[in-house]
Amino acid sequence: VQFVESGGGSVQPGGSLRLSCAASGRYFSVYPLGWFLQAPVKEREFVAAISGLGRTTYYADSVKGRFTISRDNAKNTVYLQMSNLKPEDTDVYYCAAGKTVTTTRDAYTYWGQGTQVTVSS
Repeated sequence: VQFVESGGGSVQPGGSLRLSCAASGRYFSVYPLGWFLQAPVKEREFVAAISGLGRTTYYADSVKGRFTISRDNAKNTVYLQMSNLKPEDTDVYYCAAGKTVTTTRDAYTYWGQGTQVTVSS
């Protein structure tokens, strides 16, 4: 599985962005998917995850109620809708695919290239 991420950019506090991650390869719906963030000199941290058919989702406490993960298996794409963005959400965001829907970074095998999100006034 290979990913191409898009949708990052700069936004003011309180604004919104939608990240997209389009996958190539077969059997996209088999894979649980996740979004992680990474600040410089830090490890990647869990943001959100979704099961293969989209019935189960998990969120980090810091984004609950503000971010929504979704997927369109017909388009081989996973999304992260980000609302009410805060300066502390500034990071590089990565999509990933794994074998189980989990918050654990090491369970994910395939990773996107990352997209920068900057929240600043």
